[in-house]
Amino acid sequence: MTLLPSGVIEVRLKELNQLFDSLDPSPFAEKDLDPKAERYIVDSYREMPGRAIRALVVHLDQPVGIPEQESAVADAIHEHFARQARHLRQQLRLLIRRGLVSLGIGIAFLAAVFAISTVVSGFMGESPLTPLFEQGLLIVGWVAMWRPLEIFLYDWWPIVGDRRMHDRLSRIEVRLANTP
Repeated sequence: MTLLPSGVIEVRLKELNQLFDSLDPSPFAEKDLDPKAERYIVDSYREMPGRAIRALVVHLDQPVGIPEQESAVADAIHEHFARQARHLRQQLRLLIRRGLVSLGIGIAFLAAVFAISTVVSGFMGESPLTPLFEQGLLIVGWVAMWRPLEIFLYDWWPIVGDRRMHDRLSRIEVRLANTP
């Protein structure tokens, strides 16, 4: 397997079956790629400057069969990456939903802690420990906001990037070639 600087990923295989997951019982057009092959294609995509991948060329030691074989392989590869993109879209929706639920819980907890802090400071009066309890409770309340903020500030964008990559790979030009 080699990566050419021209925007073409080349995969060299003895036979076409090596490209697909041998444990996947699905029909050919719906088969998953072999995990190693998928990882190689994804890693190659990520290494490309500007992500300028133009084509995926699968070199086979055995002669390429009927002309429809190239189309069937391309369709299977496109469908695999389209499925992955759909899965990532679903992951993103679930993450956003989890973030919204976490945000609601965090805001409610923060409000409760703020109310408790106000009540505690009223009972304690001017005690030297009053600021310690007030600030401690407020810190606990803000810590409860950590996860929702993490989701909305950081966790979503890697999923969006991976989804875009899989969308692009689902449209990549696929060619079969005989190994010279």
